Amino acid sequence: MKKIFQKTKGDQVIWAVVLILSFISLLAVYSSTGTLAYRMDKNASYYLVKQLLVLGLGLMIIYWVHKVNYTKFAKIAVLLYMISLPLLVYTLFFGAKINEGSRWIKLPVINLTFQSSDLAKLALFMFLARLLSMKQGVIKDFKKGFIPVLVPVGLTCILIAPANLSTALMLGLTCCILFFIGRVDVKHIALLAFGGLIGVILLFTISKATGFGRAATWEKRIEDFVGSDKDGVEKEDVYQVLQAKIAIANGGVTGMGPGNSMQRNYLPEAYSDFIFSSIIEEYGLIGAAVLICLYLLFLWRSILIFRRCPYAFGAFLAVGLSITLVFQAMLNMAVNVHLVPVTGLTLPLVSMGGSSIWFTSIAIGVVLSVSRYVDENEGKIKAEKAIAEEPAENEEEKEAAAKPRTRKPKVAVS
Repeated sequence: MKKIFQKTKGDQVIWAVVLILSFISLLAVYSSTGTLAYRMDKNASYYLVKQLLVLGLGLMIIYWVHKVNYTKFAKIAVLLYMISLPLLVYTLFFGAKINEGSRWIKLPVINLTFQSSDLAKLALFMFLARLLSMKQGVIKDFKKGFIPVLVPVGLTCILIAPANLSTALMLGLTCCILFFIGRVDVKHIALLAFGGLIGVILLFTISKATGFGRAATWEKRIEDFVGSDKDGVEKEDVYQVLQAKIAIANGGVTGMGPGNSMQRNYLPEAYSDFIFSSIIEEYGLIGAAVLICLYLLFLWRSILIFRRCPYAFGAFLAVGLSITLVFQAMLNMAVNVHLVPVTGLTLPLVSMGGSSIWFTSIAIGVVLSVSRYVDENEGKIKAEKAIAEEPAENEEEKEAAAKPRTRKPKVAVS
């Protein structure tokens, strides 16, 4: 274990946050999958072992990625982004449909499914960090600076929105934050936000008129969120939120204790989208506060990396990936406490999953790669500064050090 810690570089606080979140995930998933295991005719520990293997591979991915020099991601970003676009198009028309939305791609040989939007998020922020760093000299100019960084964001959000509007909106808002950090003119950011609002209205109108898309689902979720009593509207989302509220009420301040959740048998997706409410029921508001603080701590340490990184690409890369991860976590928590309508966003590194955890692990590994470079760079600067500030030796010591040392030959005594 000591050797492993010696080989892990980068921000040690982020490493600690990742390990703690993984431990919380194992506890929460094991507690909330009892009914699922019974329904799927699995052993009670089946999903615990599965999550343990997924998280274990995720930690290995973080370790492998953080050993790569982050500057290499600038070259990979272009290729990764160009791959993500056709995958999004394929998913939109031929992807596996879940809840009336095509979000998943199934790999035929290994029988593994993954959300193309997870790959697109990672590729977009890597590509965007590269563009922002290259355009800093003309970033205030609308044509030379803003349009080149706007186009990839618009393409990605447009391809994701018909099947997964919540992810598209989250990406758009996160990119606006990254644009602000990247010195994009505030007027241009406001124009982007206005254009995004018009785009969402057009998408809803076209989907409503043609029947293509998820307009009915979006409308139902908004009506459920505002408390509509419209006849004929399915109340699945209302049921989910109601059970989540009961779980939160049962938890109180200190919670009911690990494994003592009552609503896990009634709450849909208690191990995924609504795992936060399950955690509150068992660990109370104290447990919820600890979880929130862990994500905020991760964001704070990433911001410190951003401020310490001497190069724009690494700085934008670290802060962009960390903001989208924490923003997703906050949106998931907001859904659980009924602050926003129901979405399909999971709690990063905590919700039960496979490919989503691995893509999150890649993002965290990239952040740690930037941190590792920053630490090594600062270490070199400190070493050079220490050498330069060392007091000069006196002349006698220098002369003595320069003289060759002769050794008298040993005489054998008979």
